[in-house]
Amino acid sequence: MITIRPYRTTDQKAWDAYVMHHPEGTVFHLTAWKNVIEKTYSHKTYYLMAVENTVNRGQRAEGRGQRSEDRGQRSEVRGQKSEDRSQRTEVRGQRTEDRGQKRSFSYEPRLGVAMSNELNIVGILPLFELKSLVFGHYLVSVPFAELGGPLAENETICQQLVEKAIELTRTRKCDYLELRNEHTISDLVKKSLYYNFKKEIFPDPDQNMQAIPRKARRMIRQGIKFGLSSEFGLHLLHDFYEILAKSYHQLGTPIFPRRLFRNFLEEFGTDSQILLIRNKEGTPVATVLSYFYKDRIVPYYAGSIFEYRKLAPNDFMYWELMKYGCERGFNVFDFGRSKIGTGSYHFKRHWGFEPVPLSYQYYLNRIDKLPNLSPANPKYQKKIELWKRLPFIATKILGPPIAKYLA
Repeated sequence: MITIRPYRTTDQKAWDAYVMHHPEGTVFHLTAWKNVIEKTYSHKTYYLMAVENTVNRGQRAEGRGQRSEDRGQRSEVRGQKSEDRSQRTEVRGQRTEDRGQKRSFSYEPRLGVAMSNELNIVGILPLFELKSLVFGHYLVSVPFAELGGPLAENETICQQLVEKAIELTRTRKCDYLELRNEHTISDLVKKSLYYNFKKEIFPDPDQNMQAIPRKARRMIRQGIKFGLSSEFGLHLLHDFYEILAKSYHQLGTPIFPRRLFRNFLEEFGTDSQILLIRNKEGTPVATVLSYFYKDRIVPYYAGSIFEYRKLAPNDFMYWELMKYGCERGFNVFDFGRSKIGTGSYHFKRHWGFEPVPLSYQYYLNRIDKLPNLSPANPKYQKKIELWKRLPFIATKILGPPIAKYLA
């Protein structure tokens, strides 16, 4: 029997194991992402789990009775031979150890089904509720993330999770539900705006360089020629944030609070990293915060200073990150999402990455048209231009309260 129930804090280990072993699990599905957003903001969560109880009470009682009968038989045999008693004592010790192992959390990698005692996780759906006078009231899986949506063992369970999310959307009187899926999962309306870019990382750095198109290789060599240098480390948060804030200001986008990135680094630990690029005078000119998930590197928050663009800091930075992944045995460079037609979209294609459309799907509850919170929306253009003209220090103060809802 499949039951949809809320996530509990005691489910964390099982939830994450399910994500790690599901073929479509992502870094954004992990509870670490949930923890960061909850610590940084006050957004309410509705993490759903589909569980299957495979052992009923009658079966457990029958099993206990059988074990009692077996113990009686073993007692009778123990009275026959002392040598057998010694052997059985050893066997009982092994069984005790085995029972202890069975009580602890385990999982089946092939199926991706996480188990804890009699609990089988067969599907999950992380959801956040965001409510803003400006940007609306909605449920999203997952905010501040490229992907989310349900993970399940089959289409039936997936649909059950979606139906529960729709029920929550109605109950909470939300405007809409947004599921950030990699692939289409139901008959919900779909928006084709974002594309993902992935590419294999080869074990040989020279092979990776040759796989990059000629024009991009020239830009990397230009960065080397101008004396750019790279540095990795979690201690670089201050420089990372200053560059990101300036980059966002130049783009006309409100910056997130510094504590968001501090929480990411604290929560993900060694599964996250900051890369900082300096010019030959030592001035920070570009940076990126990346996540390490399974066999892939996921560069996610990145920025560079517009005035130094002639040094090709972005090309140099991503080459340094790709080398870093190559040297540490990662197999996939996940360049993340970009909106079609944007500068980042063309930059990634320039690097030889092929765009793959993402399937963001919606259930419209209290609105009639698909929401459009993209900066490309014409109604935001005047606000973006105004933001660019604000003093930089003002955007660092005013930006975080607004960015809280730019999920």
